[in-house]
Amino acid sequence: MSTTSTIWGGRFAQGVAEGMAAINASISVDHRLWRQDIAGSRAHAAMLGAQGIISAQDAAAIDAGLEQIAGEIERGEMAFREDLEDIHMNIEARLAEVIGRDAAGRLHTARSRNDQVATDLRLWVRGAIDTLLGKISTLRAVLEGLEASHEDAVMPGLTHLQPAQPVTLATHLGAYRSMLARDAGRLRDCRARLNESPLGAAALAGTPFPIDRAMTAKALGFSRPMANTMDAVAARDFGCEFLFCCAQCAGHLSRLAEEIILWATPAFGFMRLPDAWSTGSSIMPQKKNPDAAELVRAKAGVLLGNLTALMAVMKGLPLAYNKDMQEDKRPVFDSYDALALSLDAMAGMLTGARFDEGAMRAAARVGFTNATRLADWLVMHLNISFRRAHHITGALVAEAERRGCALEDLPLAAMQAVEGGITEAVYDTLRAV
Repeated sequence: MSTTSTIWGGRFAQGVAEGMAAINASISVDHRLWRQDIAGSRAHAAMLGAQGIISAQDAAAIDAGLEQIAGEIERGEMAFREDLEDIHMNIEARLAEVIGRDAAGRLHTARSRNDQVATDLRLWVRGAIDTLLGKISTLRAVLEGLEASHEDAVMPGLTHLQPAQPVTLATHLGAYRSMLARDAGRLRDCRARLNESPLGAAALAGTPFPIDRAMTAKALGFSRPMANTMDAVAARDFGCEFLFCCAQCAGHLSRLAEEIILWATPAFGFMRLPDAWSTGSSIMPQKKNPDAAELVRAKAGVLLGNLTALMAVMKGLPLAYNKDMQEDKRPVFDSYDALALSLDAMAGMLTGARFDEGAMRAAARVGFTNATRLADWLVMHLNISFRRAHHITGALVAEAERRGCALEDLPLAAMQAVEGGITEAVYDTLRAV
């Protein structure tokens, strides 16, 4: 069974096979570009009219028709058709119904779907970045509030997941706030790089019509038109960069999610998650599972896969446009959705979380986390090298382990048996936690 394409069917004697139509259509994914597609078309039509390439009457009719279609889509009144392949032709076909085929057909003058989709996707990613920046800012504000309210909350700092040195909860959470600041910076850099307009590049070689690319770039909020027309339609590195930014941010959220999962277990007991961001068990009534944190942790892997997918699609393509690039939108949309949801979930979990400062302080006293303080005290007060102080402290840790006590509970005589210069003053340092 085959159908005839109304878009490019004039060249072909036979219609399109059913399977070809199915693999070729992208409307199920790219319908999300409808706002950007209409904005780009309105800017293009206005430019065509201003340049005298189409009549002012046709330009006005196109603009009014596109505005009407935007309202229809917003209200859910327009059904997208798979036989029209993509969002661009669905809108153009509806425009023909609204203002007539002849006037609607003039919209595509001096334009290709190649520069059209490149423009749409850049506009979409730009908006997605702006939304993500807002969500990152919200999460950073939540972290900052927790830091302020737990400035003196001592907890064990870990390396290799083993007790290392005492830190504060504020310092620990502040590390993630710093990570998120870098994530925001990367997204802003990505936005600045992608903010160039492909519109006017047409299929790949520009157009003989006297278009004004600077006019459409300005109308759409781009910094400038892209310099090279082949690059304009072939480049998707902005999509890869966006996916990397999303994957890196998700990686940071995943690390925080892992710590939340640990802290919320009875073995740690550092925090209690809000009921609204937890789940139960179908068989074990006592369970309170950190499923939101676990899903945030899992989504980092999905986002990494999306980055790999698009880079693999693009890695061997010759210039300029290839149909492979139709697969660019699914990972971009999916990563945005997943990261936006993860940022919201993390902010929600932390906003309602309650920290047990007593449990954290007690844990900070376990595992000889004051050993480095002791080594530093030996260097500062006995004027010995750090390497020697390190060795002395290690011997004292071993003695404390043998006795089953903390460093601060070792008798002074036991300490002096290892290093005779140690005085009673050392206990002020050891008991500071």
